[in-house]
Amino acid sequence: MTKTSAVFPQPAPGSKPTPRVYTDEQKSMIEELRQYALSLLLPETDSYHPNERRWIEEPECPARYMRAAKWKLDDGKRRIKGTIEWRREYKPDLISAEHVKIENDSGKILLNGFDYDGRPIITMRVGRQNTQPSERQILHLIFCLERAIDYMPEGQDSMLILVDYKSATLKSNPSISTALKVLHILQDHYVERLGRAIVTNLPMLLNFFFKGIGPFLDPVTREKMKFNPNLHELIPDEHLEVDFGGKFDYEFDPDSYWEQICRHAGVNADGSRFEPEWKRTQMPQQEQEESPKPVDSETSSTAPDLVADDDDVESSRAPSVQLPRASKPVSVKGGSSGKEGVEVIGEEEPNVLVASA
Repeated sequence: MTKTSAVFPQPAPGSKPTPRVYTDEQKSMIEELRQYALSLLLPETDSYHPNERRWIEEPECPARYMRAAKWKLDDGKRRIKGTIEWRREYKPDLISAEHVKIENDSGKILLNGFDYDGRPIITMRVGRQNTQPSERQILHLIFCLERAIDYMPEGQDSMLILVDYKSATLKSNPSISTALKVLHILQDHYVERLGRAIVTNLPMLLNFFFKGIGPFLDPVTREKMKFNPNLHELIPDEHLEVDFGGKFDYEFDPDSYWEQICRHAGVNADGSRFEPEWKRTQMPQQEQEESPKPVDSETSSTAPDLVADDDDVESSRAPSVQLPRASKPVSVKGGSSGKEGVEVIGEEEPNVLVASA
């Protein structure tokens, strides 16, 4: 195996999502929720209007909220309205890449690889915590969740989160209060974005932590949680890191990783957006709308005060992907995250998830 610092920009050949099928009645409810969300849009004179419209008009957006609401329209309206208000306040799609880059210099949260269903993989290594408690830790996690969404192939609207506790300590593990803040963001504002959640290498010392946050998980999230499953059944070996028994011998380089992630997602260092090369070669040329100024938690008065704690199915494996190069890399300054479509896999351990921001 050859070491590489390249980041996979797309799933392996043969890895693709299963199309969702809706009844006519469900389609009608989805459209009604879409029209309701559009009625809440900021005025066109507001700089964030294009971002808000883009989020609402994403094909599966209202459908995700209806699935989460178990097809109860009033509950779907309540949920999507809450997220629209949260996004106006937090502006998660405009978080400055330059501001949060230092959080990733240890590689504690990596977006790299795709599972057999084409879900982008976010790997959280709890033992690599590298910063002191700050709001920036939460901003960094949200930035990673937004980039995972940018990486989703057509037809896929969820991600796989792999939480690795190798080398984790009580100091590096986030507190229960931080974990609850993360769960609130995932469950309430990234509705149905979690396709699978996996926990590996959990030490006995931290079992108490999982039991502490378990009661706060909604049943759908709980069902998606699995401990120590057979990763070869979920992820092609070419996209599964050597640390987890795969063939992907990834060598983390903070500057190279950050540049690749931002370039493929179309994110400038200040949080503004551009049309990435791969989209320009696949889509008709479209007029680009100017993005408003990105959020910097040190200067913004609108971002909430969120503070995080420091302290094998051989025949189904897909071949490797040839990684393309973009012609114009992004310069990023800075120092050296209903049961439809859910597959139940793995051990029935305490069903909980903790994300290390």
